[in-house]
Amino acid sequence: MKQAKYMNENEVLEKGITALLSELGPVETARFLNFSRDKRIESVKRHREWQKNLYKDVFLMMSFSISPKIFRKKG
Repeated sequence: MKQAKYMNENEVLEKGITALLSELGPVETARFLNFSRDKRIESVKRHREWQKNLYKDVFLMMSFSISPKIFRKKG
């Protein structure tokens, strides 16, 4: 198996910003780099709240067409 070699942080930053500038231009690159990170945190909180109130068995049955009988306890 080939071992992965990571670029140093400065090289990653330089290549990343160069790619952004190339694709988005200077104004949109600046906008992208200044986006608020708060929205991401909010979405994580919202997702965790959704999971907390989720009926897992029903969700799995509906999402993957799983038969309800596999969730019944053996007795």
